[in-house]
Amino acid sequence: MKKTVFIMMIFFPLVFLGGCANAIDTENEVMLISPEEVKSMMEENEDFTLVDVRTQAEYDEGHIPGSILIPVDELEERAEEILTDKDAKIVIYCRTGNRTKAAGEILKRLGYRNLYDLGGIVDWPYETTR
Repeated sequence: MKKTVFIMMIFFPLVFLGGCANAIDTENEVMLISPEEVKSMMEENEDFTLVDVRTQAEYDEGHIPGSILIPVDELEERAEEILTDKDAKIVIYCRTGNRTKAAGEILKRLGYRNLYDLGGIVDWPYETTR
């Protein structure tokens, strides 16, 4: 009986502490989002800002309709003047997905809390505009 009580005293705290260790703070994470999800959000007129973090030249060659351009190199200086609501849903994309990771980190550091990484425009199967 003593052995059973001893095992229970050790086992139960480990279970509860282990459960807490696996909790993930997704509030400040950049979540991945698919082109299909973004297209659906566009069609349903969902409130979000689509940010292209490529260069001006890349943007001029073609971009996703409704997106705004804030090159990743200018993001830290310009984000707060353009993206005034830090709780608003922001979807970021670049050409192949590499710059979105850097952009996401910058925006997180600036206090933005509702960030989504679309990846690259090369994976966007829908129309683009110039």
